[in-house]
Amino acid sequence: MSSLPSATSGTEGGPATFAASELAIVLSHFDLGVIDAIQPFVRGSRRAPKLLIRSERGGFLLKRRAEGRDDPERVALAHGVQRHLASRGFPVASLITTRRHQGTIILHAGRVYELFAFVTGAKYDQSLAATREAGSALALLHTLLRDFAPGTPIVTTSYHRLPQIPAQLPTLCERLDPRLRGTGEALARAYQEAADRVEGFGFATWPSQMVHGDWHPGNMLFSGTRVAAVLDFDTVRREPRAIDVANGALQFSITRLGENPEVWPSELDETRFKSFLEGYDSMSPAGAILSRAELGALAWLMVEAMVAEAFVPVAATGRFGPIPGGAFLRMVERKVEWLTRNHELLSRVAG
Repeated sequence: MSSLPSATSGTEGGPATFAASELAIVLSHFDLGVIDAIQPFVRGSRRAPKLLIRSERGGFLLKRRAEGRDDPERVALAHGVQRHLASRGFPVASLITTRRHQGTIILHAGRVYELFAFVTGAKYDQSLAATREAGSALALLHTLLRDFAPGTPIVTTSYHRLPQIPAQLPTLCERLDPRLRGTGEALARAYQEAADRVEGFGFATWPSQMVHGDWHPGNMLFSGTRVAAVLDFDTVRREPRAIDVANGALQFSITRLGENPEVWPSELDETRFKSFLEGYDSMSPAGAILSRAELGALAWLMVEAMVAEAFVPVAATGRFGPIPGGAFLRMVERKVEWLTRNHELLSRVAG
């Protein structure tokens, strides 16, 4: 077993890691056979450290849940969703059970751990075929989760209509840089207008079901253009399915160029946007194709998703990953302006 550095929080001192003693105790709960190699797996949240473990019984991925996403009941809900999907042939990473109790959650020193079979796959290649498959996979997930009956409390809040966002955005931006006050005010107005528009389409009356909650390319592995595995069920919740569809359509059509958000295009890639939604509808059973109301609300839900996704990490750390918060929020402002101007166009493309 290789030696590893001591655990860190992953906020100020770099990504969180495992202590050697912590790792030994956690792995002792599993029957992995002789371990050949352990190495850090740098993907996803820096606050949730992961290790790739190679043993005589295969490859495994060990994850320590990030603080704030480590409530045992919430983890149990996520595991229940994954087992439900796996039993129906949906591509997820298999959960590994413990040696003694055949459970899938390890509690140690107040932290929560989970172990998965390692899935080999490639990143999203931005092709139209892969984009369509991502939409199809989401439709299948929604179909399979309609009859899921969890035995634990379910979170029912998402990026839609969060009161703290319009209330706190201007102050947050001014704290980052007084020159960003206008950006904060513009984003707060856009978010509030988008939330009102979504409600105007009847959102409160739409049926709710279990959804993934974070449908984006980084949470998927591909084999060619097919989805090999869907990952990260940390944010599963009960919401109208359009919460997932809008976020997925945004994430699979957003345009980025390099590492500098100041030069990212404002517009979405309309062809990928259309391919994602075509994939979703192609897998929907009779009567489950997206309604006109859902399609009309998509652009406004995408505005909400984009603002909320930026607000939470920037409010917590002043940054969005490695990107300074101010630069990221200015980019979001441009993209939100484009979405707002082109909401009718997107509705036509989606239909």
